[in-house]
Amino acid sequence: MDGATRADAVLEKRRPLISIICPVFNEEDNVANLHAEVSRVFENAVPDYDHELIFTDNHSTDDTFGRLSQIAEKDPRVRVARFARNFGFHKSVMTGYRLASGDAAIQIDCDLQDPPDLFVEFLQHWEDGHDAVVGVRRNRDEPKVLQTMRNAFYHLMNKLAGDSMLVGGGDFRLIDRSILDQLRWIDDVQPYTRGLTSSLARRQIGVPFDRKARQHGESKYPLRRLFGLAAEGVLAHSILPLRIASFVGLLIAVATVLLTGGYLIGGIFFGSEWPSGFSTLVVLTLFGIGLNAIFLGVIGEYVGRLYLQMQKRPMTIIEQTANFPSGVSEHSIKAAPKTSASEQIETESELS
Repeated sequence: MDGATRADAVLEKRRPLISIICPVFNEEDNVANLHAEVSRVFENAVPDYDHELIFTDNHSTDDTFGRLSQIAEKDPRVRVARFARNFGFHKSVMTGYRLASGDAAIQIDCDLQDPPDLFVEFLQHWEDGHDAVVGVRRNRDEPKVLQTMRNAFYHLMNKLAGDSMLVGGGDFRLIDRSILDQLRWIDDVQPYTRGLTSSLARRQIGVPFDRKARQHGESKYPLRRLFGLAAEGVLAHSILPLRIASFVGLLIAVATVLLTGGYLIGGIFFGSEWPSGFSTLVVLTLFGIGLNAIFLGVIGEYVGRLYLQMQKRPMTIIEQTANFPSGVSEHSIKAAPKTSASEQIETESELS
């Protein structure tokens, strides 16, 4: 058997590696259950795949990291990265994706509301050639008004992101190695990973499922944070708020010109005597000041994002690790360096 034949035989025997990404914050009562469920699924339902379970701990204030360290001591497939402070959910997920070494990665929350048994169907679609498989929630334990607002947000995001996001699709998803590699080139200081991974997909498919009740702890996303998350999604994918500000400003300017013309025509040609209108003047003045404040705030959001982007700070800072082969350096989690188009083509040709 020559060298090429032996290499082909090794490749045929190698089982695909699936990276399971799990961002955690104060989940000490859930981490052991998630580890047990993920292990059960890979041992019984999908034994033809290897897996690694990557926890990104957003500087939990309870014993989450301690319990994860104990699990990692017993299971070398479990890897843990604890951040120096809480950097936020999406940065935690993005770091997990950049640390993943698998042929594909599946993101799942630690509370087991998203069933690991769905890995089987995710992997089937992946084997069929889909580079993104998204869990689509059929039901949620929340008021109808909030569900309606969620659906409206997804429809808005589809208009902004070119119909890439599935209505009802959450963070529970599988993405292919090709998307993981593209994520390393994206240097976004405030990534919206849910929309980002969908926009990078070439063949995306949704898998409907019923979301279970949370077993332990409380949700980390109350209504206030959900509105913040929605704002992050819009700001990350569109300049629509700036266009709305310009459009409304133009309408007010046109209305002001028309109203002024009406006053002049009435006074010159019809001899109309208009009342002093002190109250009207005050209301219009305050209305204009309010609009200016709102639109300056919108502009400030974008300017602030530009400011943070220009600082080039690391997305996350890892304080402690467990079971990463050679530790985790800043190079492991930062975006790939910018290259020219010609250099990128040369690199891709060398890899092929």
